[in-house]
Amino acid sequence: MPNGLLSSINNIVVLMLENRSFDHMLGFLYANSGNVSPIGDPFEGLTGTESNPDNNGVAVPVSQIQATDPIAYYMPGADPGEGYSATNSQLFGGVDAPVPAIATNRGFVTDFNYTLGWEGPENWSILPGTTANGIMGIFTPAMLPVLSGLASGYAVCDQWFASVPTETLPNRAFVCAATSQGHMNDKTKKYTCPTIFGLLSNNNISWAIYGYVDPPLTRLEFPDTTDADDSHFGLFTDFQAAAANGTLPAYTFLEPSWDAAGNSQHPNYNVALGEQLIHDVYYALYNGPNWSQTLLIITYDEHGGCYDHVPPPLGAVPPDKSRGEDSFDFTRFGPRVPTVLVSPLIAAGTVFRVGTNAMPLDHTSILKTVETRWNLPSLTARDGAALDVGAVLTLATPRTDDPLAGVVVPVATVQNPADAARPSHLQEVHAELVSQLPVPDGKGGVHHTVPPLKTSSDYRAYIRARTSEWKASRKAKAAASHTP
Repeated sequence: MPNGLLSSINNIVVLMLENRSFDHMLGFLYANSGNVSPIGDPFEGLTGTESNPDNNGVAVPVSQIQATDPIAYYMPGADPGEGYSATNSQLFGGVDAPVPAIATNRGFVTDFNYTLGWEGPENWSILPGTTANGIMGIFTPAMLPVLSGLASGYAVCDQWFASVPTETLPNRAFVCAATSQGHMNDKTKKYTCPTIFGLLSNNNISWAIYGYVDPPLTRLEFPDTTDADDSHFGLFTDFQAAAANGTLPAYTFLEPSWDAAGNSQHPNYNVALGEQLIHDVYYALYNGPNWSQTLLIITYDEHGGCYDHVPPPLGAVPPDKSRGEDSFDFTRFGPRVPTVLVSPLIAAGTVFRVGTNAMPLDHTSILKTVETRWNLPSLTARDGAALDVGAVLTLATPRTDDPLAGVVVPVATVQNPADAARPSHLQEVHAELVSQLPVPDGKGGVHHTVPPLKTSSDYRAYIRARTSEWKASRKAKAAASHTP
């Protein structure tokens, strides 16, 4: 059974954004107070003296991203390296991890320099003025008043790590299933393992996954979500309505918009749009009737190649007996990612972390929190060993103040200078998965040819149309099965 005040939480909501490190987004949160929060909690932030060497060995210090910078909300100006080899280069200075894998976090500038060299503007969006030194750019609280306001107004986790030191899909698999089944890159887009959603269904506990303006990608990545009833899925407007009506399920998982003009905050998309999304999620809950019993967890799937100064810890528990790609044994975590815990039962200025010798917090701590709250078994050995975040709830009487009162959501001063017409990587993933959905072709089969897709709009239209066709075929099949 849940300990302490976690039992009073009846709605857990998770917003997982994209590809930003802790330092990059929140490293200067308490810089003006000597990295100590207002209630005296120590904070593992930046001092401003941190640096990384460039290719000539010259130290490149961390710098503050200024609102006057031409591409301020699009920093670091390009998509840094984010796979397993790139992460190793950032942490260890080479594509292979040493033994033991003790990171120095000294390879961010050199790896970004390498990445800019191979990306090339013909295949990737590199904004004018982008240099390798830009990877040391850090957003200030003034630049991110919504994320920073919630981090200081409720709780920030300054020692929360990605589950694996690699890119998006394996980390998103961990937050849903506590395993990536050995996979270490985005080449694998579907998994065959059970998820927290199936576990909740098996125990008659409600849940939902909401896309932003498109059907949720997460649904198509696991059998127990793909096969689930359509009532578990919706768009952001559906989430807002459920929050306003007090009908949110026990567990809610939110996706951003994946396109280059969207609000996922993936580099080099508009970070200010993500600030608006965080604001809208918060106020949907804050203004709803169930606010006093809600816990919102805002996190990021992986660091995305952005600078962080804290070496990821060792001692992670392998989730299962899956053989890891790239000879990875799943015994170390990925770099730190921003994670903010929001609830009226949390004291303002909290820096939440676990003990020195305890299992570090990672994405499976979300699963552990859900499992602890509703007395559910673990999915794998990883979430079995994880610690929940229930101890962050210390106030028996819910707060009534609003830390974001008066905060103005930032707006980028320039339109997205990237080629927003290009489909994003996750739009391509989404399109591939919807193309595999079994939609009858009218000829007794399920054969399907993907139409030509070139632009982001092409992909969006195809994803929506194909999903609608699939849902309609599911309803028709269900109706036919009930016909006498």
